Amino acid sequence: MTDSLTMQGVIYKRGMKTILHDVDLTLTPGKIVGLLGENGAGKTTLMRLITGSAKGKGTTMVNGAASEAERKQYVSFSEQLRGFSGNVKLSRILDFYETVYSDFEADRFTELADFLQIDTSLKLAALSKGMKEKLVIALTLARRTSLYLLDEPFSGIDSMSRKKIINSIIQWKPENATMVISDHYVSEIAPILDEIVVVKDQTIYTHRKADEVREKFNIGIEAYYESLYERGNDYD
Repeated sequence: MTDSLTMQGVIYKRGMKTILHDVDLTLTPGKIVGLLGENGAGKTTLMRLITGSAKGKGTTMVNGAASEAERKQYVSFSEQLRGFSGNVKLSRILDFYETVYSDFEADRFTELADFLQIDTSLKLAALSKGMKEKLVIALTLARRTSLYLLDEPFSGIDSMSRKKIINSIIQWKPENATMVISDHYVSEIAPILDEIVVVKDQTIYTHRKADEVREKFNIGIEAYYESLYERGNDYD
């Protein structure tokens, strides 16, 4: 089976500053992966490199596709609602997604919108920050594709709703799809993670199975992740 994601020797610079270097990462189908790292570590940049919206050096393939145009058809990225005015109705945004993405399933979006209690008759400006994030989650997961990238999707959502969404993530992910979640609520997403990828020192610092961390080191995912920054080295 083709890997969901392959990155080899990826480097990204902004001006003269190196943001990421020597990134090597392979993700296999069907996994939920936690992308962890402190603010400014390069997690969002890594996701943008995967989609092709950021241009770096090296090789990036999604589902075996290397070109930017091909990669985009296999990736659903939780980008913010840029380009939409506050006066636009949510139904018009839905129409846009149906037109642009051939894998967008309106029925699936309706299910997600009902589950997340999104009123699609409203205009975008009428939504709270948390409700906008729920909309982004619904739009992202309504596509039927190979790789889902959720970039801090829960930051504005209240605790009760956040836990409800996290606990339901598995039912919305297609069986063979891979989902990458970048989030600061590490303890809350930890139970659903199959693997973790930690970005530190401008590269992929470690990539481990979540069960390996729990069983081999007898430590939780959040404690393990925090120790990498505190100790400055990985466990044996």
